[in-house]
Amino acid sequence: MDSLIDLSSAYSESGVREVLDQLDVELIGLKPVKTRIREIAALLLVDKARQGFDLPNTMPGLHMSFTGRPGTGKTTVAGRISEILHRLGYLRKGHLVTVTRDDLVGQYVGHTAPKTKEIIKRSQGGVLFIDEAYYLYKEGNERDYGSEAVEILLQEMEKKRCEFVVVLAGYKDRMDSFYQSNPGLSSRISHHIDFPDYNNEELMKIAKIFLDCQGYCFSKKAYVSFQDYIQRRKELPFFANARSIRNAIDRSRLRQANRLFSRMGQMLSREELMTIEAEDILASRVFQGEIEGRDPSVPLTGLD
Repeated sequence: MDSLIDLSSAYSESGVREVLDQLDVELIGLKPVKTRIREIAALLLVDKARQGFDLPNTMPGLHMSFTGRPGTGKTTVAGRISEILHRLGYLRKGHLVTVTRDDLVGQYVGHTAPKTKEIIKRSQGGVLFIDEAYYLYKEGNERDYGSEAVEILLQEMEKKRCEFVVVLAGYKDRMDSFYQSNPGLSSRISHHIDFPDYNNEELMKIAKIFLDCQGYCFSKKAYVSFQDYIQRRKELPFFANARSIRNAIDRSRLRQANRLFSRMGQMLSREELMTIEAEDILASRVFQGEIEGRDPSVPLTGLD
C-alpha cells in the first residue's frame, strides 16, 4: 500500500497558517489578494508533498508583480510572502529588501552594475521588492542606465531563481507599459497580483485600527465627519488609500492637541485626551477642496 500524506498536518507544521492569519489581521479587505496568496501557498505545499513521493518536480516560478495605487498593502504582503517561502524551505532567510530606482541605478558609466549586484547580494535568501519599478526604464533616453540594471536583474532572476525572489510593484497602467518595453522581464514574472483600492467602509475600519493602536477614538459627530472626509479626499488627486488615512489621523491628533492646549489651566479628563472631535476633522483643508498637508501656493508634487 502506498504511503500517505496529510496536507492539513503539513500546513499546520509549516507555520504558514500563522503567517496567513497574521495577514488577515494586518490588512483590511483585499480578498482577491489574500485568496491569491493562499493559492500560491497551496501550490508550494503540494509541490513539497510531491517531492516526498519522488514525483516529477519543476521549481515553480516565484517572481511576482504587484500592481495598484499607494497604500494598498503591497509592501506588507511582500513581507508575508517572504516569510511563507522561508517557512516552506524555498528561501533561506525570509527577509525583505525594499528598493527604488535610486538604489539600483548609477549616475555615471560603470556605477550601475556594482550598485545593482550589491542589492541582489543583500537580497539572497529573501525577497527583493522594487517599488515603482517602471522608473528603471526611460523610453527614448539612450544615456539612461536603468536598462543596464534591468538586464542584470533579468540574468540574476533566471540564474539564481532558487536563491531570491523579485517582486516588481507600481501603478498598473505604468507597469503594463514597463513589461511591454521588455518582454524578457514579463516572461519571468509568474504571478501578477492586482491590489484594489479600499472602499469607504474599509477605510473607516482602517482609521479605527490606527486610532485604537494609538489610544484614540472618534466622537459620534467626528465619526460622521470623517466619513465625509474620506469621500472628499478620494475625489482629490494623489489619494493613497491607507497611507492617506494614516496621515489624516495624524493631522486630526495635531489639531486635537492644539485645541486642548488652548485650554491651558483647565483640568482635562482621560476621555477628552482620547477623543477626536468633529472640529478636529472639519478644520482640514480637504473640506475646501484642497489636498491636506501642503502649501496651496505650491504646485502639486504627488505628496499627500
